[in-house]
Amino acid sequence: MDEKTRQQIRNVLAGLGARADKARHLVEMLRFRHNYRWAGIYELSGEEIVNLGWSGPTAPAHLRFPASQGLCGAAAKSGAAVVVGDVTKDARYLSTLGTTRSEIIVPVKNRAGKVAGLLDAESDDMNAFGDEDRAYLEEWARELSALWE
Repeated sequence: MDEKTRQQIRNVLAGLGARADKARHLVEMLRFRHNYRWAGIYELSGEEIVNLGWSGPTAPAHLRFPASQGLCGAAAKSGAAVVVGDVTKDARYLSTLGTTRSEIIVPVKNRAGKVAGLLDAESDDMNAFGDEDRAYLEEWARELSALWE
């Protein structure tokens, strides 16, 4: 991530406004900067995962769901990125959009190192996400941790 992008993220986080508004703004920045078809930010809220903001053709099918379910639940539980090249072959997948074929979820950790949120990107193409995407989203996740301070 370049320093200009890092500073723009920090400016949004430091600005006025509700967390959900900041999340929507940030995920839209992410989506357009990296040309993702759909992107979202989720938070862990008790035993649920709740969408804070999304950017893409439609809203996710599940705005909230049990923290034990889905690829987001797997990333939250493991504390590590989950990359799936073909979601139709992964029983953990909870459909967001009917045309999704691959997905990447990166945990966002708070200062204490606990998973507080999740950064999610989806594609219509199979095997769309690789190590470069994971590293890029992990940089975003480190910056986004401020949403939970």
